[in-house]
Amino acid sequence: MKNVNSNIVKEIAQELDCGFDCYYNLKTDEIIAIPSFSQFSDEEDFKEAFKDSLEEVEKHKKDYIKFEVLESFESFKIMELFVEQLTDQNLKLELQSILTNKKPFQKFKYKIDHSDFRQNWFDFKHRELEKRVENELERRKPAHNNVYKK
Repeated sequence: MKNVNSNIVKEIAQELDCGFDCYYNLKTDEIIAIPSFSQFSDEEDFKEAFKDSLEEVEKHKKDYIKFEVLESFESFKIMELFVEQLTDQNLKLELQSILTNKKPFQKFKYKIDHSDFRQNWFDFKHRELEKRVENELERRKPAHNNVYKK
């Protein structure tokens, strides 16, 4: 990783993988993780439960970069990348088939969970999330100093 703190990248990637949107403070290195709003049915409950965090982010909006939980198509792309790099041809063919049929997320998860490649999948997915976080942080960093910009 270039000039990005690897612990920050790992923490943000982990929070995203758990379904949390992350706000990273460029000045303090603070990370605020809030469950993706889509997980809540009641907006008022959401606002009340995360009132302090939401107020902190709003108050210092210009200091934060927001990282959102991956969209389905982004998660699907990571699954495709994982399948492409597999050396086990039988599993590779099965997963390729799963990805072209109905309920690919559910069936992919089941197949991976019941294979010898479960940990490989988790490691691969986490590395891909870290790459995305790192790229976004690097993209927002000005070339002339060590302070990120929004």
